[in-house]
Amino acid sequence: MATNTAAWIKEKCGPFVVEEAPIPEPKDNEIVIRSHAVAINPVDGYMYKKGMLIQSWPTVIGCDVAGTVTAIGTSVTRFKPGDRILACSDYTGDRVNRGCFQLYCAVFEALAAKVPENVGFAEACVIPLGLCTAAASLFQKPNLALPYPVLEPRSTGKVLMVWGGSSSVGSCAIQMAKAAGFEVATTCSGHNFEYCKDLGADYVFDHTKETVVDDVVKALKGKESAGVFEAIMAADALVKSAEIAHRLEGKKHLATVLVGPPTSQVVPEGLPEDVTVTYCWGTTIQHDDVGPAVWGEWVTSALASGALKGKPNAEVVGQGLGAIQEACERIVKGVSAKKLVVELP
Repeated sequence: MATNTAAWIKEKCGPFVVEEAPIPEPKDNEIVIRSHAVAINPVDGYMYKKGMLIQSWPTVIGCDVAGTVTAIGTSVTRFKPGDRILACSDYTGDRVNRGCFQLYCAVFEALAAKVPENVGFAEACVIPLGLCTAAASLFQKPNLALPYPVLEPRSTGKVLMVWGGSSSVGSCAIQMAKAAGFEVATTCSGHNFEYCKDLGADYVFDHTKETVVDDVVKALKGKESAGVFEAIMAADALVKSAEIAHRLEGKKHLATVLVGPPTSQVVPEGLPEDVTVTYCWGTTIQHDDVGPAVWGEWVTSALASGALKGKPNAEVVGQGLGAIQEACERIVKGVSAKKLVVELP
């Protein structure tokens, strides 16, 4: 008989403790997964180190998972036991142990997709939260409300600016924007230029240069902007992104991951008055048309065709739940153009 084990956080800012946990029973719209690989996100580090977003302890966190379906809820139609899937675990749901840092976890059908046979679990698990966050900013209203990604996109004749293209969220944003028919301009460090170009970016700028805002505006002169997406949690990046949105021709709209509830972050003062600034919360796409359009209609086919790649590249840092601790310590220190992954044999 199967048993579950989880990497629990027993108290605020406490260490991970690997102990038994109940195997979740799927609700009507849920899937239970036997996790085979989980990825570590910056938000996991914040939750572990600062207790951010956690309402009570003990708890199990974790957002990015790939594995095999073991059970489905009564209203689930897209999956069956045995399917290989990737999914975003919505920690803001109503389960104390909803996170995916455990052998068995429950996820919502709306935030899951099948993994093609040509894609491994470690590659697949780097995608979910970055995909959700980028999709919320690019496609939701009142965010940028761009057309959805498709396998054979037609050019819109417009350009989307993505600040932070080598990040997990930025990598997903570049790929989805290209699949929606946009040219993409992005920023990153100089050593990540080729990485962003390989994702499909048409213009790449060095964010460390003092002239980066002027460089972007000069290069995109005469092009119609579809808006700007600030994909990293940094106030200075938001200020520069807002200035770019202000100076480009076209849509004066900045979507950002930095601000808004349920975090305590706030918009920096002094942003251009003609720029609309909106924040996103990735897992909300399960409640509108964006979730089905991205997760239901696009992800699996895009993975199979190569239009969507598991980026940043997975760096497997350990096996077993005991490796979660060190992985979260590393993510707090910062990583670039890679995603830390723990395999769960």
